[in-house]
Amino acid sequence: MPFAAVNGQTIHYQDSVPEAGTDADAIILSHGFAMGHEMWEHQVSPLVSAGWRVVAYDERGWGQTSYTAPFDYWDLAVDVLSLMDYLGIERAVLGGMSQGGFLSLRAALTAPERVRALVLVDSEAGVFSDEGRAGFQALFDAGMTMGMSGEMGDALQMALFGPGFDASWWRARWTARPLVQWTDAKECLFERDSIVDRIGEITCPAITFHGDVDMGIDIAEGRALAEGLGGPSEFVVVHGAGHSANLEKPEVVNAAMLAFLADLA
Repeated sequence: MPFAAVNGQTIHYQDSVPEAGTDADAIILSHGFAMGHEMWEHQVSPLVSAGWRVVAYDERGWGQTSYTAPFDYWDLAVDVLSLMDYLGIERAVLGGMSQGGFLSLRAALTAPERVRALVLVDSEAGVFSDEGRAGFQALFDAGMTMGMSGEMGDALQMALFGPGFDASWWRARWTARPLVQWTDAKECLFERDSIVDRIGEITCPAITFHGDVDMGIDIAEGRALAEGLGGPSEFVVVHGAGHSANLEKPEVVNAAMLAFLADLA
């Protein structure tokens, strides 16, 4: 897989091109915290088969991307826009799960003319509640002491996935990851700003998916995001899914996503 030197970073990405070539309509997929470009594995082939050029990549702090710190989600928004420049993509649909949604929303605020539509999965426009922040801080602190296996891996799995999902592949990655490498991405997540008061400025079409057993972001926050956007907006409840609806219930997400994309002007 190739790397792009953009915005002072070296971003690891996957560019999947349909038969129509690089001139095809593009969708850029941004992953969630503790994950990587692989979390879109169930979406790439269906999208390419439908004629879309699909770019999935590793954000700062994850995968094989090398980066500078500190950073925030506005910086990551510039990263994705710079990656588009590098790949010769003037305008694209931005898709993002959780923090991938955080940065995609900020990209739409930063350069609305470049964002054709949004596909959001288990995301929000706000920040942690005091209770939620305290809980996640305690989890992080314990993880830095005990490692990300055992009970800590169980807790992170509960936050990221619904009951019954086989998270063994992801847990192996968490366990192998040096603990020091978690800190920069954690600071970005914990210190993010609220954009609740600005999402009405985003007028492109959007579809928002949210698992109804999401333990990471309450479904009410996902619904509030969808209802607060300033353009045509669809909200899809993914029954039985946790915080990673596109991984847990790809058949539900893919069908609605492809229908949404097919209707774009």
